[in-house]
Amino acid sequence: MAEVVVIEFAAPDAVGIYNSVNKILSGGSDTWEMPPGLISHVAGEAGEKLIVVEVWESQAAQQAFMESALGPALHEVNAPQPARIEWFSQAGDSHRR
Repeated sequence: MAEVVVIEFAAPDAVGIYNSVNKILSGGSDTWEMPPGLISHVAGEAGEKLIVVEVWESQAAQQAFMESALGPALHEVNAPQPARIEWFSQAGDSHRR
């Protein structure tokens, strides 16, 4: 069963930090390749708060991405520590219109 993670950041210009991290992950282009094990990714903002919701094949797959790419990118832009990281077991399928 897939795992869902909710990551919340609170910082001035949280969206700017998010965009800078994505630019690093993409090697400078506008889009990045989803890493192995990532099923879906979405982010939303409200002022200085940014929420990222991802579905992963496993927590181990997310941890591997964190160690190999995301962690160094977050460090490079001096991103704040998340205010919240919470894991859930997927309870239903994704639906798209």
